[in-house]
Amino acid sequence: MKFPQGCDCDRAGRRRRPPALRAAAAAAALPLLLLLLLPRAAAAPLSAADSSGEAELEEAAVRRAPLADCVRVARLLHTRAAQLQEEMCEKFTVCANSMEMLVQNNLNLPRVTEEDGCLLAGFDEDKCLRKISSGLYTFQTYLEYIQETFTSEKQNVESLCYSTEHLAHTIRRMVINPDEVIIPDSATQESLRAKLKSDKSWIEKITTHLILRDFTSFMEKTVRAIRYLKNTRSFSV
Repeated sequence: MKFPQGCDCDRAGRRRRPPALRAAAAAAALPLLLLLLLPRAAAAPLSAADSSGEAELEEAAVRRAPLADCVRVARLLHTRAAQLQEEMCEKFTVCANSMEMLVQNNLNLPRVTEEDGCLLAGFDEDKCLRKISSGLYTFQTYLEYIQETFTSEKQNVESLCYSTEHLAHTIRRMVINPDEVIIPDSATQESLRAKLKSDKSWIEKITTHLILRDFTSFMEKTVRAIRYLKNTRSFSV
């Protein structure tokens, strides 16, 4: 059947919808069009402020990531150093309460003090990390001396040296300006080695004990500082 072509038919002969029906159909299609447009709006580029904030969060997360490993390594170093102290006491009777320990300690071993910003009161993250990393690098020469003198525990001391160097490197990368970390040069290391050497066995044992004692104390404060930093960063990120 053929329909007469007029204002209600299109050129192909199809009958057009009345205006009221066309308006209703357009109104029904509007929500669908909005839904189709929403994903594109969500995928629009972030503003400068939003992208900056996201970059800061990502950077903070990257800097926080090694802290869990640092806490683990620092605890391990503290435990091993304490165990080596006990071995010194058992094998050579060089203990914390020995009379020889009254000898003046002029080794200038690294120590964490209130001025280093590592205590909970007045904690200064970057200053503390610089101090810890610098101290670990300085301890390297002292630990190498123990490796030469405490030969019965050579393997354990080698592991201590390696882990100390690893922790020093890791923490140095977290410092804002890594160049501010103090790393003893070869001349300083050689001068210290010459100073530590002695022809007397009992002096070597006392020196070894003093190094282990101060290293254990240094690592105890290091564990506290890094653990505190890890917890505070996890809340701030």
